[in-house]
Amino acid sequence: MKKSLFAIVLLMAAFCLNAQNNELRGVWITNVDSDVMFTDAKIAEAMDYLASININVVFPVVWNKGYPLFPSETMDEYFGVSIWPTFAGRDPLQTIITEAHRVGIEVIPWFEFGFATSYSLNGGHIIAEYPDWALKNNQGQLVVKNGFDWMSGLHPEVQEFMTKLVLEVVDKYDVDGIQGDDRLPAMPVEGGYETSTVELYKAEHGGADPPSNYSDSQWKRWRADKLNEYFLSLRDSVKSRGEQFIVSSAPSVYPWGYDNYLQDSKTWVTDGIVDNFIPQLYRQSVSSYRAELNNSLSHIPEEKKDIFFAGVLAKAGSYVISPSLLISSVQANRDAGVLGETYFFYEALRRNDNALGDTLKAIFYQDKATLPYRNGQYWRTPANIINEDDPEITLTGNWQIFQSNSGFEPGILLTNDTEYASIEYDFEISQAAYYDLYAYIVPNTVNSESVPYTIYDGADSNVVYIDQKDANNSGWHKLVTLEVQSGTNKLLRISNEGVEAGKYITADAAMLILNRKLSPDVVLSVEEENRVADVQPNSFSLEQNYPNPFNPETTIRFNLSEAGFTKLVVYDVLGREVATVLEQELKAGIHSVKFNSAGLSSGIYFYTLKTGSQISTRKMTLLK
Repeated sequence: MKKSLFAIVLLMAAFCLNAQNNELRGVWITNVDSDVMFTDAKIAEAMDYLASININVVFPVVWNKGYPLFPSETMDEYFGVSIWPTFAGRDPLQTIITEAHRVGIEVIPWFEFGFATSYSLNGGHIIAEYPDWALKNNQGQLVVKNGFDWMSGLHPEVQEFMTKLVLEVVDKYDVDGIQGDDRLPAMPVEGGYETSTVELYKAEHGGADPPSNYSDSQWKRWRADKLNEYFLSLRDSVKSRGEQFIVSSAPSVYPWGYDNYLQDSKTWVTDGIVDNFIPQLYRQSVSSYRAELNNSLSHIPEEKKDIFFAGVLAKAGSYVISPSLLISSVQANRDAGVLGETYFFYEALRRNDNALGDTLKAIFYQDKATLPYRNGQYWRTPANIINEDDPEITLTGNWQIFQSNSGFEPGILLTNDTEYASIEYDFEISQAAYYDLYAYIVPNTVNSESVPYTIYDGADSNVVYIDQKDANNSGWHKLVTLEVQSGTNKLLRISNEGVEAGKYITADAAMLILNRKLSPDVVLSVEEENRVADVQPNSFSLEQNYPNPFNPETTIRFNLSEAGFTKLVVYDVLGREVATVLEQELKAGIHSVKFNSAGLSSGIYFYTLKTGSQISTRKMTLLK
């Protein structure tokens, strides 16, 4: 079966995986002020790139400035509008889920604005519609902090609205979890003087008013406890849908977050409210990053450190993290035993011709990794894709190959044959489970508006009709969710039956994605995912040095797929070249060289092999 290049890269990387390589490698996806990032083509391209550098989870923003980035019945119920106006008529969240799961990346939607309604809009449309939802300070004014307008996270109607919004995502989409951050749950310490909160406090304190000093320790504790109660309730509601859903949190660092936003994240960890804990260690120097990392870890019990992952600031406004700080930050995480990190945010990895993303791949993310909280499973594996020129299809009639940049891995089949023409897709399934079946649609004005797609479900079949003229159907189009047995299964046929004379029909790739919501108990082990052909002696690969750690000498082995000028260089953790081990013309085949560390101090080093357009990097440790 044909696989795209990035899928081959992922599988070959997985072949080298060992059982210890469990890391969270996440990216926050934001930039909702422009629809550029959220065009279908951009989303697909983004996921292709992230998969190529072995990122395994994305956190796409789905709640920003008082609007969802998915068509929401909850939002429509409360406000008469269902989605951020820019995206009316579209579902960018579903596109992100489809494209991420296509390449084996998990999706945990991120409710970025949380209990904040808007930014510098005096509460925006939410407070205009529900004035009593506003968070008030001790002067009776709307709380605005750092430009963000806030609703009360303790108001029962606000909590109900937010819970409905979160559960709508969990119920409607095949997601892998949900995430809050420094605004969910949170509440600026200045707030809590709105009528609903005051009345609740009085009811629990013999009619006494809350302290006018918003920093009063008992008053802070009471409000923080109420937020904790809400978060636990939200977790329970999510987990009632399935234990597989990850409850993730990326709060402000503790205790600063508690003192300023009543975020008792220490309790969230110790009481098991969160499955992922990703504090925002947003610092712009190595020393301050290490200090904040150590401070945050000091509040985490030893038995809970496996859920601690670092939030790294990669971009904010014009600021973009330097390669040296990026390398040093991730190395600090590993030195502290932290099993992964998430970067704010995606665009940083693509700056300067993908410099930061490629650096991560070369130094830290060479191999594919399982997520620490998936018990050694590949929860999401790359989709099973059959393209139009693969042997798993059967063609009948007169079809022509047409090169189209709109096609999947471009190229499509088309026909306007007056005789019967069809294309059938046979999928080889290793695990019986529920799958989502997709077809890749390439609309054209000369195509039929009613093309029959016959879907086979065991001995039964049914037909759905797709308008191949409608541009809104472009790209991956979900046809059905169905239970598929292991073995060879004919699942789809596209034909020209009943199509108007003179109209074209097109055929491109078909895809199966494992539906985790309906098949949470299907186990895909590391061994199953790694069933790929052995690396041939003449393929390009760089092996781990041996011994490692070493002192003073180690052996480095590598394979070349073809003859060429080859260079092997050693770098320190700051990216400085410290030794050139090899620089000469070599023949294709297996090679081995010795590296002597004379003159170097103990520490982490990286060795990079480059020949032609091929490059690979590994890490080694010198102990003297």
